[in-house]
Amino acid sequence: MTVPFLRIAPLALACAAAMAPVGAAEIEAGLRAEAQRSGTVDSLIVLAAKAPKNLLRSEGNYLERRRNLVDTLRATADVSQADLRAWLDAQGIAYRPFWIVNMIEASLTAGQLDALAGREDIAKIESNRAYKLKQPVESGPFPKSQSEGSAEGPESAAPQAIEWGVNKVRAPMVWAAGYTGQGVVIAGQDTGIRWTHNAIKSKYRGWNGVMADHNYNWHDSIHVTGSSCGADSPFPCDDHGHGSHTIGTMVGDDGNGNQVGVAPGAKWIGCRNMNSGDGTPARYNECAQWFLAPTDLSGANPNPDLAPDVISNSWGCPASEGCTAGDEIRQAIENLVAGGIVFVVAAGNGGSSCGGIIDPPAIYDASFTIGSMTSSDTMSSFSLRGPGLGSSSTKPDVIAPGSNVRSINNSSDSGYMTISGTSMATPHVAGVVALLMSANPALKGDPARVAQILRDTAVPISDSQVCGGVPATTYPNPVQGMGRVDAWNAYQLATEMIFVDSFED
Repeated sequence: MTVPFLRIAPLALACAAAMAPVGAAEIEAGLRAEAQRSGTVDSLIVLAAKAPKNLLRSEGNYLERRRNLVDTLRATADVSQADLRAWLDAQGIAYRPFWIVNMIEASLTAGQLDALAGREDIAKIESNRAYKLKQPVESGPFPKSQSEGSAEGPESAAPQAIEWGVNKVRAPMVWAAGYTGQGVVIAGQDTGIRWTHNAIKSKYRGWNGVMADHNYNWHDSIHVTGSSCGADSPFPCDDHGHGSHTIGTMVGDDGNGNQVGVAPGAKWIGCRNMNSGDGTPARYNECAQWFLAPTDLSGANPNPDLAPDVISNSWGCPASEGCTAGDEIRQAIENLVAGGIVFVVAAGNGGSSCGGIIDPPAIYDASFTIGSMTSSDTMSSFSLRGPGLGSSSTKPDVIAPGSNVRSINNSSDSGYMTISGTSMATPHVAGVVALLMSANPALKGDPARVAQILRDTAVPISDSQVCGGVPATTYPNPVQGMGRVDAWNAYQLATEMIFVDSFED
């Protein structure tokens, strides 16, 4: 039996050119043996058909182009998956179909894998393993487990009014110019969010000051129990703390001396893609799909006009988590960016050796990848260095404050904690993106332009480490990219563009 699917009328012309047979399916090595040992194995069935890019619109505004993209992706999946879904139904196999990547998630036996292996409409079948989030370093209340890297030293969780990282990226100067992120929707996909926290509740798009409406503002991609949030939480919930902390760095301000967020005037929405820190490629792709066309709580009535303007991503998908080929989630991210959404990503943690950026999504060209720095303008010891594996561009793109960052936690509506990681650097940059779009709304729907502004206005820090043979004084380089993101510099360039664009018109 299938789970709810977003139903649309098939567009035959959109699919015909994309459905040519490619031969027998490629089965991930070891998947059949795993199914034999366990009885079934959670699998991703990736179909051969792809949305024909020649039918995607290049004219119109970004919302019109996004609607066309979503319609084409959904039509391609609806038509090309029909026969496979009929087979799964006949076998009594529960499954979950996707359209942002043309694939189906299902738990399969070894015999069912063998039966699917000869189908020409399937490109490959891969594992959908779960893996534990590598948690940031603790300096305050946080669940105990393996840390992401080395702390730069614990710091008090006492409020500093405007936190050091917010000041370091010079966000208050943009606030003083009248732009705090108003009119911009920022999103996080992570371990969830304590939406009732005093610093972020009023910034939740689903809260009108009197009551909450979680439709189109929250999605839970966790469909199994095993944590305090349970399965399919109908409201934002955080069973871990990591996700709440990152949202706080984007928008947090309780009006009582805790100014932890870079863009306190922005609205936020969210998706839980980890179960107590456990993620899988299917969970990541499900959140990506929901962000591209948010739905109501039943998973129906998608509306791409309600997509966020920027998404902060403080997670990774290593080979141990199922991203064995490196492209299990690539197409979903590329489609998000094609839909006009800025995709900001943590570089990852694990030390300062060169060549450490090896896991998706930090390695993708479509991602804007963020390293971490300290309050004393040095690189954080845990921040992974590039060059990014398989990237055609230098990774990281820029760096941001990530050591000893104070933000909210999930313990109470007034709780805070201080932790370190590139997970903490990334939401600083997402917040800066919101400030830029607030000042220049023409930047909405134009991720490439936003990324270029951030690179062009970054401020290098002094660092002598050489990676990839690129001198430390050449920018970008694989240690710090173009340097520290700077909201004020970026704001000035973004608002100059308003004048230039008006003049050219």
